[in-house]
Amino acid sequence: MSLPVLICDDSALARKSIARSLPKDWDITISFAENGEQGIEAIQQGKGDIVFLDLNMPVMDGYQVLEAICKQDLPAIVIVISGDIQPEAHKKVRELGAIDFIQKPINQEVLISLLASFGIYKAGSHNSLEVEEADTKIGLRDAMQEVSNIAMGRAGDLLARLLDVFVLLPIPNVNTLETSELHMALTSIADNDNISAVSQGFISSGISGEALIIFHDSSFKDMAKLLKYNEKVDDHIEIEVMNDTSNILIGAFLNGLADQLDIHFSQGQPCVLGQHCRVEELIKDRQEHWQKTLAIEVNYAIENYNIKCDLLLLFTEDSIDTLTNKIGYLLN
Repeated sequence: MSLPVLICDDSALARKSIARSLPKDWDITISFAENGEQGIEAIQQGKGDIVFLDLNMPVMDGYQVLEAICKQDLPAIVIVISGDIQPEAHKKVRELGAIDFIQKPINQEVLISLLASFGIYKAGSHNSLEVEEADTKIGLRDAMQEVSNIAMGRAGDLLARLLDVFVLLPIPNVNTLETSELHMALTSIADNDNISAVSQGFISSGISGEALIIFHDSSFKDMAKLLKYNEKVDDHIEIEVMNDTSNILIGAFLNGLADQLDIHFSQGQPCVLGQHCRVEELIKDRQEHWQKTLAIEVNYAIENYNIKCDLLLLFTEDSIDTLTNKIGYLLN
């Protein structure tokens, strides 16, 4: 009888990558879930003796799935596969019952070695791999969301290690936006708060854009404390805090994208767009640069601190064809 295996991840690209990485001679039947709620239902139906679980998902995230498995005493062996590579994330999932953690993008050799080490898979077993249902067609938005999720995790991990904190990671939001839609997105990020922002340009072959880091003014006191600024927090210190944080998050995020897409980004110098202002003041001189853009939005927060900062990557319309071609290599 085939072993029921469940892949629970909101990204079609990730589900496909994990399924393709499983041993071809493993006697299993694969099912898929797009969020934690569907995952729990599948486990309850006996479709997940082995579960490959993402952490950042809508409806119910991976941490909540692990809690539910424990609370309901469900018979599932869980291996977390996530872009959130912070040491604290590893610790938390093991405390909640996962047997191990693998970082994205998935490495087939690491996965198979782990399965063998736990006695879950033995090489040479008969091949009768079955897939419950075909995954839906993977588009640019879904694929960019998955590569952004991995890049976000790398940036969050770097920030977490430097500041000795746990960074709360969201699901990245990827959309093609017109100028008016971008204005609404920025207004939503600001949430009626005064904000400060830094801009940094980036360019690669056929790809260019601008990265924005938006800081809520209420975050500066705690950010300065974590970055060990002992002076009184004035406008000058705030600029240093913004530049330091921007270099960490933007650089790590772009490197994470570049590694996956096999490209190299050159970055400009950070430029302060404004301090303690409303969104309208911040963008009034920038709208001509943002006629139409592919936008990646990541809302970072730090556990137990009053810190919120938002990373917005804005790719030019001319970059979309190149990104689509690069993403195509990941889908083959």
